[in-house]
Amino acid sequence: MSKATFDPTRYNNSNNTSFAEVLDKHLSRRHFVKSGLGLGALTAFGGFGLAGCNSDDKTTPTPTDPVPPTPVPPARSSVSLGFNSIPGSLTDAVTIPEGYKAQILAPWGTPLNDKAAPWKADGSNTAEDQANSVGQNHDGMHFFPLNDAADDGLLCINHEYIEQDALHPMGPTLDADTGLRNVIDEVRKEINAHGITVVRIRLVEGNWTVVTNDSHNRRITGASTLDIAGPVAYSEHLVTPFSPDGSQARGTLNNCGNGYTPWGTYLTCEENWPEYFVNKGELTESQKRIGIGTSKTRYGWADLAGNEEERVDEFARFDVTATGAGALYDYRNEANGHGYIVEIDPYSPNARGVKRTALGRFRHEGCTFGKLEEGKSLVFYSGHDSRFEYLYKFVSKASWSEADAKPANRLATGAKYMDDGVLYVARFNEDGSGTWLALEPGSSTQDGKTLADYFATQADILLNTPGAADLLGATPMDRPEWCAVDPFTGSAYLTLTNNSKRTETNPANPRLKNNFGHIIRWDEGASDTEFNWDIFVFGAPTDNVDYNLSNLSEFNQFASPDGLSFDKRGILWIQTDNGASEVTSYTNDQMLAVVPSTLTDGDGKQQTIGEANQTELRRFFVGPNGCEVTGFAISPDYRSVFANIQHPDNWPVSNDATEATPAGERIRPRAATVVIRKLDGTEVGV
Repeated sequence: MSKATFDPTRYNNSNNTSFAEVLDKHLSRRHFVKSGLGLGALTAFGGFGLAGCNSDDKTTPTPTDPVPPTPVPPARSSVSLGFNSIPGSLTDAVTIPEGYKAQILAPWGTPLNDKAAPWKADGSNTAEDQANSVGQNHDGMHFFPLNDAADDGLLCINHEYIEQDALHPMGPTLDADTGLRNVIDEVRKEINAHGITVVRIRLVEGNWTVVTNDSHNRRITGASTLDIAGPVAYSEHLVTPFSPDGSQARGTLNNCGNGYTPWGTYLTCEENWPEYFVNKGELTESQKRIGIGTSKTRYGWADLAGNEEERVDEFARFDVTATGAGALYDYRNEANGHGYIVEIDPYSPNARGVKRTALGRFRHEGCTFGKLEEGKSLVFYSGHDSRFEYLYKFVSKASWSEADAKPANRLATGAKYMDDGVLYVARFNEDGSGTWLALEPGSSTQDGKTLADYFATQADILLNTPGAADLLGATPMDRPEWCAVDPFTGSAYLTLTNNSKRTETNPANPRLKNNFGHIIRWDEGASDTEFNWDIFVFGAPTDNVDYNLSNLSEFNQFASPDGLSFDKRGILWIQTDNGASEVTSYTNDQMLAVVPSTLTDGDGKQQTIGEANQTELRRFFVGPNGCEVTGFAISPDYRSVFANIQHPDNWPVSNDATEATPAGERIRPRAATVVIRKLDGTEVGV
């Protein structure tokens, strides 16, 4: 989540035991931080994996059947980091290790086809130009190879939000008397700058280039038509004048975290979408819980409702006040079509994206699948990025089949695994164990009732996912964001960005007011409802003894972990959204790397980051002034790493990402993808 879109309001007003209290007791009981040994070591015992345990089609061999040998995957990565940790940086340029280069790729406004004029430095491109160009403020992304090539593929890029001052020549135009928006093309341009870009890129003589006019190139924007699937689809909650049967929604907004599927589709996550809508009447319970506003929308798009140039209520739909005789006569349900995981097939440019409602409706930050096991359910994890919110997992009803890795119809495969299953929310226990609580009608609530006493149907539960989680007693967390799964151990990792409002702990808690964040790790248990957890690393400035529980040094101190990704070699890439002056005074936002599966003690048990191994966590990349480093992708040959630079202050000045903007020179800032490669062309990071 960008600092620019962070909503500090606390919407979770339940009395559930906070993660702060759980962590305090856990630290006191186990002292695992100082010992450098955590419960993630349980995977070394072979008892835990990340696949769900229920199966639709298990078969038991008879005594006469030959039992094929079960391949045993390696328990740890074979790679080690091959670069020295770099110092922090406070410049209008990208900083990388010696022996590397960094180029700019697909910055905001790059034309995808000839319908768009070239990007203009004065901000005068039109809404039509923007609809056919790369969107603004890049975030999560993934690389999809074409024909299994490492040098030719499709880059899917999220665009989280807009910067109006950069998007328009003089910022947004407002009516002098009313203060309302009054220029149609400006608002359409803003809506078109949101969403997702799918762009073909190709490596040519050591540099990546955009392939203009490729048939795969497309934009999915805040105005695009998307299908809706799962339990909420076709329900009364989604009926609008645009979609009377509740099967479609218009647009996807505030696309922050992302994921991908084993069958080759892209997952984009709708995060801080509630602020785009307004209800000037009485809020529903789900609207109160998720945070729909009551006075204005984030960018004032609803100001132009009723304008004579408005097309199909394109602006009126952002006002969800109930004014008509029913849902067919106003847009009371428009916001109900947002807050989901959206699946996109990048290889099929004519296929509409699909909102997968079974995975819950909230402020999604990332969507990561667990370790694949033939014949077992597929698992997806997603965090709700707000203070005191929850961690969720979805377990598919269908059992995973390797035959689905290359299906004839990718979105149909998505329906198989993502439209039917059980959604759970996490409760963390002080002894290091955890419980996944099923968000189903029959689940018991804390007051001795069931969810069926509060919600009529599963669709009602999903529409107010966090409200249902409150009733079950889920553990409020410190802004759960991106999740990543170790391809060797199967352990799952989650960034908890920060929570300066954490005041409910007792004085023994060394992390009172969590300004710096941390990364939690867990391993699934023997059933779908069990897990075990520890803290992998605590963010902190190096000179704060009380908070620096992981013994970080100048070369890896960080605050506010945000983006998180494993590559298939087992390297964990950690990106930050600095929110603490103690660290921002030393360095801009950054990306660090570590290989967790290699951090073991003499018995092979996994360790947390501590004094004995903290040099294994290394700073690899620092972004320019004012930016957030976010989004990670890597080519199949590991020779190109892609990272996004969002909302830079005064950058880039050239195609060389490491070239600093000259002192005193002001340029129109452009979010962009940065490609990092070794000068010798070998694998990045090792």
